[in-house]
Amino acid sequence: MRNFTIYLTTFLCLFLTKIFAQDIKGEVITQTFEARAKAIAEKIETITKEEKAALKAEVEVVNQQLENAEISAKDADDKKLQLAETRAKNIENRTAQAEQELKDLVQQKVDGKITENDSTKKFLISWKYNKKKNEKEFGESRTTSQFVFALGGNNLVTNKALAHSDFRYFGSHFYEWGVTNNTRILKENNLLHIKYGLSLQYNNLRPTDNRLFEENGKQTDLVEAVIHLKDSRFRNVNLVVPIHLEFDFSGSEMKDEKRIFKTHESFRVGLGGYAGFNVKSKQILEFEDADGNDVTQKTKGSYNVNDFIYGASAYVGYKEISLYVKYDINPLFKDNATDQNNISYGVRFDFN
Repeated sequence: MRNFTIYLTTFLCLFLTKIFAQDIKGEVITQTFEARAKAIAEKIETITKEEKAALKAEVEVVNQQLENAEISAKDADDKKLQLAETRAKNIENRTAQAEQELKDLVQQKVDGKITENDSTKKFLISWKYNKKKNEKEFGESRTTSQFVFALGGNNLVTNKALAHSDFRYFGSHFYEWGVTNNTRILKENNLLHIKYGLSLQYNNLRPTDNRLFEENGKQTDLVEAVIHLKDSRFRNVNLVVPIHLEFDFSGSEMKDEKRIFKTHESFRVGLGGYAGFNVKSKQILEFEDADGNDVTQKTKGSYNVNDFIYGASAYVGYKEISLYVKYDINPLFKDNATDQNNISYGVRFDFN
């Protein structure tokens, strides 16, 4: 509950600040929390686009070699797989620093090191006035953008059941953050929207009964640890493209003979899904060694996790806050005898 409060408090600040706060005279005062968080998100997005573009060019070269009969079909597939793994590793390494920057930024906000001064508050009042003025004259844009943050419980569905799970219900959690565009589909009706963007999903599993994951060839088994574990956590990070059909009941109103369309002002329902790839898998173990020292062991590996991720998701809520659920249609592990699918449920914030 304490962690939930910290996350909620931190990200609500996104709703109360704007990029590069200015005072009424127009002088730049400070770079706000939202601006810095958005800059980090854009950095990660740029890195991903660069690596995907590079991978596409490399794959085209391999396809040309195959077409010219310079290599066999098997060698071509092996090369493509190796290139994909290399680019995925590049994304992991290059985004690691940005992820740390985001964590540090959140901690600074929690510690009160990022504050709002009086001039910034004056600007916010001025900005709200200008925003209302622009909406009165032109209406809200047909396409708007949001910063998305979600968090809650995470687990695995085994044999189509969530009951009697091998993972702690309250200790296993997920969080997701990203950016989305929200486009009104019909020109003169505000009900239907298409919502699409880019998100990072962090899915964490905490096994019960002092257990951990262990690779056994192509199988990944949950086994009992030979030592007492203070904590055992398995984390999967996925980069996905979510797409939702959103029903927004915010409606519209007439102002000065102009129809003004709104978003995120009433009840909203989103139905859709996501697709992407696994960026990294990591197991984190905390225990006490023979000398009584606290040890944290982090192990990155494939763990036979599916590289490609796709699933279904939905949310229902009021204004910025929604109840949210997402479910991976493909199993977490590629070749395990029993399929286990990741499921997440919690609260989602769309800061318009």
